[in-house]
Amino acid sequence: MTGIRLHAPAPGWAIDADVVVVGSGVAGLTAALRCTAAGLRTVVVTKARLDDGSTRWAQGGIAAALGEGDTPEQHLGDTLVAGAGLCDERAVRALVTEGPDAVRRLIATGADFDKTADGEIALTREGGHHRRRIAHAGGDATGAEISRALVEAIRDRGVRTIEHALVLDLLTDAGGRTAGVTLHVMGEGQHDGVGAVHAPAVVLATGGMGQVFSATTNPGVSTGDGVALALRAGAEVSDLEFVQFHPTVLFLGAGSEGQQPLVSEAVRGEGAHLVDADGVRFMLGQHELAELAPRDIVAKAITRRMKEQGAEHMYLDARHFGAEMWAERFPTILAACRAHGIDPVTEPIPVAPAAHYASGGVRTDLSGRTTVPGLYACGEVACTGVHGANRLASNSLLEGLVFAERIAEDVVARAPGRGPAVPVEHPAPVVLPLLDPGARRRIQRTMTLGAGVLRSAASLRTASEELDALHLAPVPSEPVPSEPAPAETAAPAETAETPGRPGGADDRKPGDRKSAEPGVESWETTNLLAVARLLVAAASRREETRGCHWREDRPDRDDARWRRHLVVHLTPERTLDVRTTETFDFPPTVDAPREP
Repeated sequence: MTGIRLHAPAPGWAIDADVVVVGSGVAGLTAALRCTAAGLRTVVVTKARLDDGSTRWAQGGIAAALGEGDTPEQHLGDTLVAGAGLCDERAVRALVTEGPDAVRRLIATGADFDKTADGEIALTREGGHHRRRIAHAGGDATGAEISRALVEAIRDRGVRTIEHALVLDLLTDAGGRTAGVTLHVMGEGQHDGVGAVHAPAVVLATGGMGQVFSATTNPGVSTGDGVALALRAGAEVSDLEFVQFHPTVLFLGAGSEGQQPLVSEAVRGEGAHLVDADGVRFMLGQHELAELAPRDIVAKAITRRMKEQGAEHMYLDARHFGAEMWAERFPTILAACRAHGIDPVTEPIPVAPAAHYASGGVRTDLSGRTTVPGLYACGEVACTGVHGANRLASNSLLEGLVFAERIAEDVVARAPGRGPAVPVEHPAPVVLPLLDPGARRRIQRTMTLGAGVLRSAASLRTASEELDALHLAPVPSEPVPSEPAPAETAAPAETAETPGRPGGADDRKPGDRKSAEPGVESWETTNLLAVARLLVAAASRREETRGCHWREDRPDRDDARWRRHLVVHLTPERTLDVRTTETFDFPPTVDAPREP
């Protein structure tokens, strides 16, 4: 344990549970449902409302070998190719073999997927897949349907939920094991309701960190909170340099920032073409699958063509679909385009890459266990080894589903020997000063310019220097103490109907930097800085081009030196310790042995 925690008021209330799940996407809600079904007292904590995470925005679908002639072995092969030599084959095999039944259980939970005329699940293709194996719902609203079904199941089963709550830090017991989390419920009571959930098992399912870049497909809640919390708790993070930039994001102008509308890969799967301003299909000859090549290849090809022509975007041409197909198969995308003055029925769609998915994250084993005993991670926040250097399209929802079930199985198996959680204060706590919220845009622009689709030693060095300057400055005369919350503050209701959320090395002593006032925006900005510094450190260390990590100054893949993973942890002195694994296999996590 590092002993590092965010500058925040002391918890003024606490509730007890057997397991607390942080996040309400497909991974978090699946884990919560399985733990609840086994009789565990389960609490779900989510940053906005239950259905406001990244799952709701997933358009394309969920990949699984469900079609005639398809097999898990073929799905495994496509996943390994996309992962560019860094997938953990054991994790991928678990994904593809358990995936079909996991999807069927999701359907039994209430998710309604699109069907063919004969009543079978309708399947489409996406980039990197050699078969049609993507199940979808509502045409291009798969995530929304999955979220609806899981949220409804959570409510039907009476699972305790705390909405509009930002999780702050991990609690531990005297032995260093997980003992719950502290959290801030927005708008609740005095000091905005800072409290705690005491539990011997914590499941991080907080989603991604896309908001670390200026333009992303991720919702505003995706600020890397889970990775930052895990870092402060002493957990290892791996492969964070592999950030996938989705090739086809609706281009809204050079200065556009924040969440951008996604144009699903399924549009290309149904036959749309990528063209330049002259109508030339530039993906022909680039890869055997042309527009359906893995995402890193398509994103690089688009970026390269943009540089060659001095253009700000390329085009996705699907005019040949016709009005009826657009309305039936892609109603969400059609509406989004038209809302921005573009009619894909009659004109090509301007597109450019934007930050989309973190293939790396908090390192886990095949049961979702991290290197901190009692702390689990699944979904985009985790690095299970499934995605390697580049995620295969539509494997994300499946990964969340399969590994959430694996986590629940492990939590349930260990529950009898764990006993109640008894948190204790770290003997030498370090209060991490908070960054002013005004630094958020500076972080995002620094990351977009220095660690975006194209990277180099020079760009990463500049990014590192700018981020370190934020990390170290300014210096006050004395540290700002944490203000405790009053003991009488009440715990939040079981379904909190609170207002929406408001709009390198460090050799200085903790507290040298003056802390901003505790609050959602300063906590989020501080988390963004933490994951940005980690990402840049890893990207600087990996001196090759592999998967979605593209180094202009190191254009070749180097298996001899770099078919390895980068593992990072935060030291008690707040420095990032980056090490390279000896082989492409991950070392075991510390919590691997089954407890008696």
